[in-house]
Amino acid sequence: MLGIRFLASEYPTGRHRGRIDSLGLDENGTPVIIEYKRTRDKELLPQALSYLAWLEDNHHEFERLVADRLGYDAGAVDWSNPRIVCIAGDFTPHSAVALEVIGRRIDLVAYRAFEDVLTLRLVASVAGSAALGQRRPSLASTSVSPRTTGKSVQQFLDESPSGLRDLFAELDAVLLADGDVRRESQLHYFSYRRIKSVATVRVQPRNRALVINLRVRPDEVELEDGFTRDVSGVGCLGLRGGIEVRIRSQEDLERAGALIQRSVAAG
Repeated sequence: MLGIRFLASEYPTGRHRGRIDSLGLDENGTPVIIEYKRTRDKELLPQALSYLAWLEDNHHEFERLVADRLGYDAGAVDWSNPRIVCIAGDFTPHSAVALEVIGRRIDLVAYRAFEDVLTLRLVASVAGSAALGQRRPSLASTSVSPRTTGKSVQQFLDESPSGLRDLFAELDAVLLADGDVRRESQLHYFSYRRIKSVATVRVQPRNRALVINLRVRPDEVELEDGFTRDVSGVGCLGLRGGIEVRIRSQEDLERAGALIQRSVAAG
């Protein structure tokens, strides 16, 4: 339901004197701390932020956990902007406002439990700020080169030819056309998501291309060489486990339209 691969529960944090409710790795390779409260969000944020301090002090321990639990095909861990997900029955207005000044990547998710149905609703979300140069390859994979720690995706976009910037603007409008999808600027890609990711976009000025990863099963589409490819078993930056589409022109964007809509609907 969250688009997060489970790693551990009640995970001890040593000197931080606590146990993290759940640890996970999201679809983009980002470490995630998940904290739960049965009713309202009393002290949920301070507790989660304390565990985030532990996480940032223990990269290698987390990476070893990824290797042990998910295997060597788990991909690279993206340390540029770790994520917190707080789940509770309800949140006060103060919590949503606090996110704006905390400056970290945090989702507030309210749940409702009915007789045989559990629903999740995104109450508030802040993208935080990706820290340039903090991305390191995990123990699980060396398939993504550490040389990708240079410029941010925003810098690549700003330095792109005007035609590529215009093409990005059109792609961005398509992805945001469904009003509850939002864009987050991560270090190496733009992420588009509700609670789960629907797409990630990288900018490649040298190739004059936009590379978009979509939540579409490769076996459900006819892949075209140079346009679409299966990345379900490939370490890559951004959304994993689906297909990658290269968009170099308005015509490519139109060809990709149905695939983009399918991915948005799947999210």
